[in-house]
Amino acid sequence: MAVSAAAAPAAEPLPRSIFKKFLVMLCSLLMSLYVFYCLADRCQTLPGPIIAAGAASEEDEGGGGEFLGGSAELPPWQAAAARRKRLLQRLKQRRRRQEAAPGAEEPAGGGGSRAGGSGGGAGTAGTLALLLGEGSKRLPQAIIIGVKKGGTRALLEFLRVHPDVRAVGAEPHFFDRNYERGLAWYRELMPRTLEGQITMEKTPSYFVTKEAPARISSMSKGTKLIVVVRDPVTRAISDYTQTLSKKPDIPTFESLTFKNRTTGLIDTSWSAIQIGIYAKHLENWLLHFPLGQILFVSGERLIRDPAGELGRVQDFLGLKRIITDKHFYFNKTKGFPCLKKAEGSSKPHCLGKTKGRTHPDIDQEVVQRLRDFYRPFNMKFYQMTGQDFGWD
Repeated sequence: MAVSAAAAPAAEPLPRSIFKKFLVMLCSLLMSLYVFYCLADRCQTLPGPIIAAGAASEEDEGGGGEFLGGSAELPPWQAAAARRKRLLQRLKQRRRRQEAAPGAEEPAGGGGSRAGGSGGGAGTAGTLALLLGEGSKRLPQAIIIGVKKGGTRALLEFLRVHPDVRAVGAEPHFFDRNYERGLAWYRELMPRTLEGQITMEKTPSYFVTKEAPARISSMSKGTKLIVVVRDPVTRAISDYTQTLSKKPDIPTFESLTFKNRTTGLIDTSWSAIQIGIYAKHLENWLLHFPLGQILFVSGERLIRDPAGELGRVQDFLGLKRIITDKHFYFNKTKGFPCLKKAEGSSKPHCLGKTKGRTHPDIDQEVVQRLRDFYRPFNMKFYQMTGQDFGWD
């Protein structure tokens, strides 16, 4: 037993060389994991899996499609890259169809090729560049400054069909309510634009804001201004109708119109009445801008002949006449023209339910009294603008 005990080998520490090799292998493993992690993170900015052509529907922006050589499910970190690839393939397909049938009608505006069968390649490239975050934010070169309930929303929606127009959706109210925030804040609200595109915004209350002309001129004396005007009596009733929809308990239109119903004295302090004195407000703008830098759009003609009015606007902005009759159809239910294909969509688009509300019945004696009140102001406005809008 003593012999066998003596023969048992004693435990020896690991040789130093083996220990070093172990540390090197461990460090290599950790380094490999780190490099793999970095590469996986980097893949978010690299092209994703190839998508089978035609697998995704044009109307389905989030549609999956069949991925070649694998599952249709994407890892979250590749979702953005896959969407960009789907978009690129759809744009290529649209361009191929347009080349095969030049007269085919494509979605106008930012979503595809330019209408009218020309400029398709430039429109496609511009859209893709903007969606991929290229371009820069610029202060607006053109502003729709008024008037409330005149048709400003319709005009902006129609203009956004043009591939060279980029506009803010919501009203910024910078020159009347948010001026103290500064131009940097204002610029940040603007969409990205490419060289040759126009940045626009619309805030109808600018037209009746005393400080707005000087503030816009201070930003840029070359800013182009657009004013959509409408029969001031109809405009006032529409204004009242909008307020009534939000505050059903307000007094009647007739009682708000007059300071004294017996004497027939009109209450010009009521905003619904005051906005329609266009000549008075225009005088303030002409102190800071030449008349040739202001375009007056007829709200009535915008409904009867949208393509005609849009032609004037495109000329004024120095744009090619892309928006034409083929972009519109008349919705008999709403009583307004609608777009056959809105910006970035292949579906028809009408303004929301807040537009085209049914007006309440107004005492015709009150309507006539208002027409008599506005007549001299309308005549002066016609003289100042050189246009007869036919409201009398």
